[in-house]
Amino acid sequence: MEIGISTFVETTPDVKTGEVISHAQRIREVVEEIVLADQVGLDVFGVGEHHRQDYAASSPAVILAAAASQTKRIRLTSAVTVLSSADPVRVFQDFATLDGISNGRAEIMAGRGSFIESFPLFGYDLKHYEELFDEKLELLLKIRDSEIVSWKGGHRPAINERGVYPRPVQNPLPVWIGSGGNSESVVRAGLLGLPLVLAIIGGSPIQFAPLVQLYKNAAAHAGHDPSQLQVASHSHGFIAEDTELAADQFFPSTQQAMNKIGRERGWGHYDRHTFDAARSFEGALYVGDPKTVADKIIHLRKNVGITRFMLHVPVGTMAHEEVMNAINLLGTEVAPRVRDEISDWEKNNSKM
Repeated sequence: MEIGISTFVETTPDVKTGEVISHAQRIREVVEEIVLADQVGLDVFGVGEHHRQDYAASSPAVILAAAASQTKRIRLTSAVTVLSSADPVRVFQDFATLDGISNGRAEIMAGRGSFIESFPLFGYDLKHYEELFDEKLELLLKIRDSEIVSWKGGHRPAINERGVYPRPVQNPLPVWIGSGGNSESVVRAGLLGLPLVLAIIGGSPIQFAPLVQLYKNAAAHAGHDPSQLQVASHSHGFIAEDTELAADQFFPSTQQAMNKIGRERGWGHYDRHTFDAARSFEGALYVGDPKTVADKIIHLRKNVGITRFMLHVPVGTMAHEEVMNAINLLGTEVAPRVRDEISDWEKNNSKM
């Protein structure tokens, strides 16, 4: 059971002062957060790609590379790379470079993107949303699996017997598929035999169990061994020494961020009642003291089959010290509880 952090490197206004942190400062803070995550024994850190004012990470590979030379063990991934509007050759080169700097710790999490700002920015038409991803994923995997590439598609110039460099330390370079719960994307990942990341940010996480089974069925149908495939969750949350303190610290920035996005997408108003319902044991928010959060992660592992859990923190702008404390608690208290419990559970199941 792997446990880690994901972030979108938010730069929303401070809910108390209205001040907005600079992109440069927030990027430097995230590098510090990655270094701490490595020091406290977390397994993975993910940085999500966005192209808008309130998110500072338009180039996750660069941020991850800044932390790579200061870390020793933690895996470094995008969360996600918006592959539909990117050049797969450049994506591979960036992450192969990161893999070299980190000596084999880079990963790509490829997704279609729930934010669409990158499409007009890089000159893509949203009416090609689905086919762009399919085509570019095909090219990315071809580059990953072959040093010399020949390829032809409908939205990018063809490649004829060209080498793509540098080559990564890892062979193959891990490519995950990120999904918001769309059955087609889940089946695609299974048929390709690629690890899957589910964005579990609403409703009941247990409702994702059928999707995981669908993914495994698709993998088996294509001749892959489902027991060898990883399934991760990306879930909002926050940890403090006391559950109510964690909720009180996490709610204001979360409400602000969720309502801003909600106004753009036509969602209902996000209030404290919505927040508290979501942090119940069956809810999608992982907010509380270390035991509370550990128990929810264990529940997710046993009932959905998640093999990697990524806590997305913060949502909106929070004090850097509060985020660092949450990372420390996740690594030093939550992760050991989860690993011990899951290890014992798996041993007992293997004897049955």
